[in-house]
Amino acid sequence: MKKAVICVIVLVLLMRAAVVAGAGEVLAGWVQELGVDERLVTAALNLEMGGVTAPSSPDETQPSAASDASVPESDAPRPAPPAAAQRPQVEDSRSAEGQPGPTEAPAVVPTPEIAPLAREADMIHNRSAQTVDLDVLSAEGLSLRLSPGKPQVLIIHTHSSEAYTQDPYDPYTPSDPYRTEDKSYSVIRVGDALAEHLEAQGLYVLHDRELYDYPSYTGSYTRSGNAVERYLSDYPSLRVVIDLHRDAIGSGDTVYKTQAAFNGRTSAQVMLLVGTGENGLYHPNWKENLKLAIYLQNAAEQIYPTLMRPIELVSERYNQQLSAGSLLIEVGSTGNTLAEAVLAAELFGDTAGAALARLIDGS
Repeated sequence: MKKAVICVIVLVLLMRAAVVAGAGEVLAGWVQELGVDERLVTAALNLEMGGVTAPSSPDETQPSAASDASVPESDAPRPAPPAAAQRPQVEDSRSAEGQPGPTEAPAVVPTPEIAPLAREADMIHNRSAQTVDLDVLSAEGLSLRLSPGKPQVLIIHTHSSEAYTQDPYDPYTPSDPYRTEDKSYSVIRVGDALAEHLEAQGLYVLHDRELYDYPSYTGSYTRSGNAVERYLSDYPSLRVVIDLHRDAIGSGDTVYKTQAAFNGRTSAQVMLLVGTGENGLYHPNWKENLKLAIYLQNAAEQIYPTLMRPIELVSERYNQQLSAGSLLIEVGSTGNTLAEAVLAAELFGDTAGAALARLIDGS
């Protein structure tokens, strides 16, 4: 070993001189004849002369200047499609692998228990005759619990044909102004998005895609209420009933839209509506429904502060007497596009889904 080291030292000195004189190839032959490990020589030269370590395999070699200059065809710039074919991208908060994108909120959001995070005037628009004390509701807590592995959430649409402002990307055949029987362009499509994102959080969701307001608008709540009762009878594990609607905001011929913005994206807003069943109507569950609304409102506002409109507390029942976990949800308004409403449902579904998943027994 000492002989090899001495040889290396001598060779380093000789090769240093030979490199300057251009005799590197001759010295390389001497190395092979002497039987000295070339790796020792290479390492010594690198240490002595500051050389770059040679590639350890052909795959690590640097491409030539010619290959650097060539751009693969798939990476070359492509001409933009015609304007009519371009559709604005409504980005999901998940990547292709189902994980949150680098600038988006996580798909599973920690959600606190009910807490009076805002004054009643800020959180609830009370149009009923009931008095609401957020501190009392918070102290009582949310009694709602979900059973694992069984149907937990029902989404239904009393006004199933409600639709949005048409744009070139989501045209539909109207049955009436802002209404269509085409389920791909009505509020039913928004329900599809909500169901998908609730399920992504581990919930078991049933989505009723039937039409209850066509051909007759009158009697819609009676028909949808009968359907809810059948679902509750067939699936006793159902605890949350969501009646998903599209709001109508306007004055005369003027139509308004709701709007929220997140990381450069624009969506519609979401409003939770709770009925109290006044005027002698039987409705023992309205406070439990309100607690659920507050719970989901808090969860969404912590991640998307502009997504939610104030909770609307009204005197009517809207079939909410049928379950202690019933909500009417308005996603967007007539002035919104379908894409804006779908994005709002996705954002709300992520936060509401995470909050509801915490109510599953054993979680």
